[in-house]
Amino acid sequence: MSAREFAINGRFLTQDVTGVQRYARNVVKAMDSLALSDGSALIVPANATDLSLRLIRTEKGGHLNGHAWEQIELPYLSGSRRLLNLCNTAPAAKTDQIVCIHDANIFAAPQSYSRAFRTLYHTLQPLLVRRSLRIACVSHAAARQLARHLPVRLSDIAVLPNGHEHALLWDPSAAELAPKMLGGMNAHRPFVLALGSRARHKNLSLLIDIAPELDEMNLDVVIAGGGDGIFTKEALQRRSNVHLLGRVSDNDLAYLLDRALCLAFPSFTEGFGLPIIEAMARSCPVVSSDCASMPEVCGSAALVASPFEPRQWIERIGMLQSSEQLRNDLAGRGQDHVRQFSWKKTAGGYTELLADPRAAIKSHKPADPVLPRVSVIFATRGRPHIVAASVRHFLSTQRLKPEAVLVSCVDISDAGDLRNHPDVTIVTGPPGLAAQRNTALNHVEPGTEIVAFFDDDFIADKNWLASALQAFRDENDVVSFTGHVLADGIKGPGISFQEAVDLVDAGQAEATWSEPFSPYGCNMAFRFSAIGDLRFDERLVLYGWLEDRDFAAALSRRGGRLVKSALAFGVHMGVKSGRVSGDRLGYSQVINPLYMLAKGTMSLPNVVGQIFRNIASNFSRAVWPEPFIDRRGRVRGNLLAAFDALRGRLEPERAAVIATPPSASKPRQR
Repeated sequence: MSAREFAINGRFLTQDVTGVQRYARNVVKAMDSLALSDGSALIVPANATDLSLRLIRTEKGGHLNGHAWEQIELPYLSGSRRLLNLCNTAPAAKTDQIVCIHDANIFAAPQSYSRAFRTLYHTLQPLLVRRSLRIACVSHAAARQLARHLPVRLSDIAVLPNGHEHALLWDPSAAELAPKMLGGMNAHRPFVLALGSRARHKNLSLLIDIAPELDEMNLDVVIAGGGDGIFTKEALQRRSNVHLLGRVSDNDLAYLLDRALCLAFPSFTEGFGLPIIEAMARSCPVVSSDCASMPEVCGSAALVASPFEPRQWIERIGMLQSSEQLRNDLAGRGQDHVRQFSWKKTAGGYTELLADPRAAIKSHKPADPVLPRVSVIFATRGRPHIVAASVRHFLSTQRLKPEAVLVSCVDISDAGDLRNHPDVTIVTGPPGLAAQRNTALNHVEPGTEIVAFFDDDFIADKNWLASALQAFRDENDVVSFTGHVLADGIKGPGISFQEAVDLVDAGQAEATWSEPFSPYGCNMAFRFSAIGDLRFDERLVLYGWLEDRDFAAALSRRGGRLVKSALAFGVHMGVKSGRVSGDRLGYSQVINPLYMLAKGTMSLPNVVGQIFRNIASNFSRAVWPEPFIDRRGRVRGNLLAAFDALRGRLEPERAAVIATPPSASKPRQR
């Protein structure tokens, strides 16, 4: 089939113009300029506005509106022609079609949308992905998100970004609302401009929160834009130097951009972030969030800051206010940068897909991410050779180099020859895994973006940290991340260091994503800003994994997602030396879940299942136990814990002082 025989879903011409509709309008206009034949048509509902196309003819038809028109009448109106859909949705009955899904915000930031809208998209989009010929999106970051949340492979998504040319056509001399508004403000005070709806993921509350500091800097904040009914609105506190304009015309927007000190774009997540490109096209400096698609769109032509760190925004805006040279430099870099984002190139990409839906589409190259501040923590005790080998391998192989590696010990001798390593910081404190992790957390530098924890016998793939960073930056409300364990020696006699290294080298990353998923402590990472004053519960002195689950549950109650990605993987050697006696571990197997139930960090069904599995396993194997597991000691511990629980004694720290038979193994924290 020729690319000249296609139809375009024109439902967007019945909707208010936000970023998605602006994308569709400009792509179709650019396609119209490619001299396509009369075989192409824009199919629109009867109440649609006119796009004034020259070569693509407009076909009005149907009696319905909105989703009903799109789902019921559009398939009939498009007939046998291949259908192009540019605004997130498409008729589910049509299979010969291409669909652009701009982002996965409905999954990544569901709190920003109404319940009805969430229900519709959660139902419709997976169906469209399965049935359509090809899925497109607007950025590489958005493609990664779609691959996590929808049944589509990353390699099958075509990236066709927004363009910038439309912003050059706006006429600030024709502005009406903006001149009146600015005229009512202090003409001698510069202003910071923000664009977007009041949806929560737009994070405009950050600018409201720092408005008093900006006021002291003699700066106003102007917020323009509005929603279209699909968003849940965020209440914004009133400030004397904050001015809310609501929806403005394109000419008014040009007037504001041409006069603003900068565009501030503090979103948590965006499919693209079109205002960034529009500002750059009009020589307006940009301060943007450093997550999701924004670094990719900004490149090196903007200042970036964490949407979780208000102080960084004050500093970046202050830098622009105090330096005309910096403003001019960013304006020049921005004008060069936007040339790679062209409506004509994107329209050409869609033309290729319409002719051959499997075509490999060339897109812009993602910019290198801003180097993060990542701290890595290894807690160890009594195994200096193991931790030294694991940490040295980690430092020599990770593609993303951490800013800090902390080895938390009870005695400095626990770190072995890492004491002399220039890239390792040794910290000492009370014994116990939870206590040692807390000691290390107290030494993590402020401003750290991610803190990762590894067992001293875990061998990580070279891309572990890079994969974790990508997840945290793409998904703004992810607070906990854990990787896939290729092999776990804890379940058997253990895995040697060289065998673990060989298994990791032979392993392959898989693009599987699971949530909610409680982290496995041998390899996990957290958003440091989300941790705040939270610490591991030091009463959970034994039974590795449950203290991790307790910590993650407490963290998620503050708000945030717990995820697992198989793109990060490794091998847990499960070294047996120095492990705790069966009596103590068996005690923790029963008491810890009950204690967590009382805290509210573990549900009753999970507690019952956890205890039942442990007791059943211990009792069934106590007669012929594995040589590397003290099953009989665990049975004794299980029974003692059950007796204590019946008496109402929920003291998990008691596990550390339970008398151990002489034949039991030497104690260790896990």
